[in-house]
Amino acid sequence: MAVVDSVRTGARRHPGPLTAVLSLIGYVLVGGALYGFLPLFPPLSDATVNLFSHLIAVINTLALSALLAGFYFIRRGDVRRHRVAMLTAFVLILAFLVVYLWKTGGGFEKAILATGTVKVVYLVMLAIHIGLSVLAVPVVLYAVVLGLTHTPAELRDSLHPRVGRIAVAAWSLSLFLGIVTYVLLNHVYGWEVREMGALVLLAVPSVPWRR
Repeated sequence: MAVVDSVRTGARRHPGPLTAVLSLIGYVLVGGALYGFLPLFPPLSDATVNLFSHLIAVINTLALSALLAGFYFIRRGDVRRHRVAMLTAFVLILAFLVVYLWKTGGGFEKAILATGTVKVVYLVMLAIHIGLSVLAVPVVLYAVVLGLTHTPAELRDSLHPRVGRIAVAAWSLSLFLGIVTYVLLNHVYGWEVREMGALVLLAVPSVPWRR
C-alpha cells in the first residue's frame, strides 16, 4: 500500500515527466515492432492477420464511441460517467496496441488496390490518422495521469480541461480516419500483400498499409 501511495504521490507531483517516460516507452514498443527490433510476437497466419484487422476496427469503433460519450457526459457535468467512459476508451486503446503490435510484428502488409484520386485521398487520410496517433500519445497520457491523480475539484483548476479537449479532438479524428481507411482497404477496394521494406509516408516503414 505504501508503494502504491508513493507512486501516486510521485505521479501527482510530476505528471509531465511521468507522461514523457510513458510516451517514450510507447514509442519504443511501436517503433521496435515496426522495424523488427523487438521480436516479441510469433508469426501469424494470413487468416489471423485478417482477423486482427477486423478486431482492431471493432476496438477502435468502441473506443471512439467511449470517447464521444465521455465528452458528452462532461458537457453535462456528469464527472463520474465521464471518468468511466474515458478510462474505458483508454483501456480499449491499450487493447488495440497489443493487437496492433502483434499483427504488425507477426503479420504482413496490405496495399490498397485503388488507384488515382481514390488512392491519394486514402493515403492522405491514412497519413493524418498516423500523424495524429503519434502526436496524441503524450497529450492523452497527460490527461489520464492528471485524471487519475487529482480530485474533480482540483482538475477544474488544472490543465486537464484544456488538454482533455485537445486529446479528445485529436484522438477521435485519428480513430475515425482509421476506421474509414480500414473500410476502404478491407471492404470497398480490396488489398494485396505488399513486400516488406518499402518506403512509405513520413519515412516510417510499412505503417500506412498495415490495417
